Amino acid sequence: MESDHSQPPRQDPYAALRFPEFRAFLLMRFFLTFGYQIQAVVIGWYIYHLTKDPLSLGMIGLSEAIPAIGIALYGGYVADKSEKTKLLKIIISGMFACSAVLYFITLPSITSQIGITHIVGIIYVMIFCIGICRGFMGPATFSLMAQVVPRELYPNSSTWNSTGYQVASIAGPAAGGLIYAYGGASHTFLIILAFMLVAFSCLFFLKKRPPQFVAGENIFKSLSQGIRFVFNNKMMLGAMSLDMFSVFFGGAVALIPVIASEVLHVGAEEFGLMRAAPAVGAVLTMLVMARHSPMNKPWRNLLIAVIGFGISIICYGLSTNFYLTLVFLFFEGVFDSISVVIRSTIMQLLTPDEMRGRVSAVNSMFIGSSNEIGAFESGLTARLMGTVPAVIFGGTMTLVVVSITYFKTKVLVPLGLKEIQNQPA
Repeated sequence: MESDHSQPPRQDPYAALRFPEFRAFLLMRFFLTFGYQIQAVVIGWYIYHLTKDPLSLGMIGLSEAIPAIGIALYGGYVADKSEKTKLLKIIISGMFACSAVLYFITLPSITSQIGITHIVGIIYVMIFCIGICRGFMGPATFSLMAQVVPRELYPNSSTWNSTGYQVASIAGPAAGGLIYAYGGASHTFLIILAFMLVAFSCLFFLKKRPPQFVAGENIFKSLSQGIRFVFNNKMMLGAMSLDMFSVFFGGAVALIPVIASEVLHVGAEEFGLMRAAPAVGAVLTMLVMARHSPMNKPWRNLLIAVIGFGISIICYGLSTNFYLTLVFLFFEGVFDSISVVIRSTIMQLLTPDEMRGRVSAVNSMFIGSSNEIGAFESGLTARLMGTVPAVIFGGTMTLVVVSITYFKTKVLVPLGLKEIQNQPA
């Protein structure tokens, strides 16, 4: 029987992984994210243990979001004009220094000499400094990823990049909860430092490439070009706005320490599982998306994903059973991962090489820090109206946002990615 040569070649789900530099990039981001996720778990649990105040959890997000947003545009400018691997070495060194300070102040010999107020204050300062590093990290990694794989593999590389992030987000919270429960805060920070060193070493396997940047260009003109590019692209602007508002109101995951302690009455091990549950759902979904891309009708799929995200948040807030809560957090991760892959693929495909840092910086201002600001919103509403009503309010507002977005962008729903690119701004 003759073969049917009219059929398109089968998609290679591992195409991006066949490039050694992309594998090194993926490992760097994995180990850095793994350490960061452990650190987020430890800081959240440690501060709530010290203060017993849900607003203190919101302040963690705000302390990181303010510098990350404030420096984001300049971070994008620096990323575009800098050699990416060198810049990332500086950034990771800064994050390492902050984690080292957190290690020292949580040593029993140190904590016994300073009061709770001073410990919490130092932690917030270190989180603020990490936020500064994040303002440069996002644009640098976004730009670097585009350099280590061919353009036609951007959708595949975005899926694997997001998968690596979510795998780290599974292992990080679970490991953080267990290590903290059995070893305490200081031992956990020591392990975090080790993983940061591994991430730093991965950068030596990446080639140095000169930046594609117009020398001598005025910084204000350069930044305004990045902003105009995003605001003139209907799909990119819409995706960023939708994610920003939905994550802002859906930031109730930041209240997991309160839900675990006050509603479900579980300990640090179960808390780690709760933090890991969204990432488990996300990584399984992303493995499916490596073969079955959601980009056939991206806007329709994005709206559906955000609806599912909002419903999952509401159910999570209503649940009083630990195992049901894990299920709802799992589906929160499923729907969030679809949104992440669609948005990151759109950005990679639609952004010119010479503007990647600045466009990523605008994205960071929209989305990258909306998690932290959403955490602050959740902490504040939890204090004002109670934890469970705050979670339900956040999920409900997410559904309101996606409903408004649907009616304003109905023309994009039936279109494919190429058709949307040709829509007028």
